[in-house]
Amino acid sequence: MPLEGGEGHGGGYTPPSVEDFWFDGNYGIGWLTKPAMQAIIAAVLVLGFWLWASRGLKVRPTKRQFFFEYVYDFIRNGVARDTLGRDYRKFLPYLLALFSFILVNNWMGEFFLTMLPTFSNIGYAYALALVSWIVYMGAGFAKHGVGGYLKHSLMPPGAPWYLMPLLIPLEFLSNFIVRPVTLALRLFANMFAGHLVVLVFVVGGAYLLTNGPVFNRVAGGVSLLFSFAILFLELFVGALQAYIFTVLTAQYVSSSIADEH
Repeated sequence: MPLEGGEGHGGGYTPPSVEDFWFDGNYGIGWLTKPAMQAIIAAVLVLGFWLWASRGLKVRPTKRQFFFEYVYDFIRNGVARDTLGRDYRKFLPYLLALFSFILVNNWMGEFFLTMLPTFSNIGYAYALALVSWIVYMGAGFAKHGVGGYLKHSLMPPGAPWYLMPLLIPLEFLSNFIVRPVTLALRLFANMFAGHLVVLVFVVGGAYLLTNGPVFNRVAGGVSLLFSFAILFLELFVGALQAYIFTVLTAQYVSSSIADEH
């Protein structure tokens, strides 16, 4: 991040802002920005990770196999089976890939070669939420049919008929619009805010460390040290947000395929 700024930033200091999350294309391709490249790399890593995990399995697992099985069982038993019940198997591959993909992209914010969580760019969070929206909507249509799913989603059983003109628009807004939007915004807001806090401490600390009296230099050093603590916290937040996104997706699928609303 530049420490030398333009006018309006006294002392030559340019504070971090949303402009630090804007990127140009690479290799003459406009859409191939840094976040896009990270998303592609993460997809390749996740695919390679699980292909590697599936090779050479043994009855008595090695340490490598034990680790892979632990991650698999965490999503299988802690998310898919607990939320979806007997229907969990058909959705387990998506939920496992979803958790892995989000986790890798979030942890790129702490990796020294990237230092940017992919989902700190809102478009990527919306795209991922759209995929989950298609999955749980498709599951509902496949289970109940188009008419059956619309009735299932928009008309709460037991509600009096005279409330339907009010309930149907509210249910449509909640199930079809609010769910994917809040799913994306939750992921984006946590990744964006966390990374911006890290930038503030790193950029501000580096500026204080190299400018001003001794007190400023001491404060800058403390700020840089504190930034490492925040980086470790962001590792936890990145994992937590991957888990929350996956759990909510499983819950939305469960509500779509449930026999009762």
